[in-house]
Amino acid sequence: GGPVGPKMRRDDLAKKLGRPPTEMEYQLRNWYNFVWTCGDHICEQHIHNLDVINWIKNVYPASCHGLGGRAYLNQPDHGEIFDHHAVEYQYADGTIMFSQCRQIPGCNNDVSESVTGSKGSWASKGNPAYAIRDLKGDVQWRYKGPDGESNDGHQLEHFPLMKAIRENKPFNEAERGAYSSLTAVMGRMATYSGKIVTWEQALNSKLDQMPEKFDLKANPRTMPNADGSYNFPLPGKTVAL
Repeated sequence: GGPVGPKMRRDDLAKKLGRPPTEMEYQLRNWYNFVWTCGDHICEQHIHNLDVINWIKNVYPASCHGLGGRAYLNQPDHGEIFDHHAVEYQYADGTIMFSQCRQIPGCNNDVSESVTGSKGSWASKGNPAYAIRDLKGDVQWRYKGPDGESNDGHQLEHFPLMKAIRENKPFNEAERGAYSSLTAVMGRMATYSGKIVTWEQALNSKLDQMPEKFDLKANPRTMPNADGSYNFPLPGKTVAL
């Protein structure tokens, strides 16, 4: 898709506040463009697509490598994030997940997932969507709701949660969410550094990008240069672990 930030330009924020904003105020209002608040868009948005494949595999990647950069983001208020990531994740059984995400205007937009196996394929888009096909392309299975028609996936995922609430039963997907988050962070570490990153390296990383003090007058770790621009990661030079 296209770019999401900046949410509010520095001059506009100054007019709203009636004074120059502190750096913390500026970054919090432009959270999408900074790693400590957004994680970059591979973590903020693309995590959902990564989570789908992790769910299908029922396991998490063992390692990854990739590339990314800034082809469009070049203004001071664009912060420090990349505008594209392409990551090759490898699972322990040798399966590969090819992951691409881009936020640049004027490009082809597509948010989807697909899986190819030795006996067939599955894709989240197409006609019909969410169908399993054999090697000839013929539909072998598709989900159908109780009334015979496919329900909206965004609604379906809420059914178990609402049922658990009504029946006062536990329903906790925090661990799956945390591990899919780590999958996205691991991919960002790979694109930022240009290195191969393993699951264990990401899990045991001591990287801390949080401010030393949480106060609107305190400085985040990332500060602007004299011209208002921000340093962004440089593959081959950035230490992302």
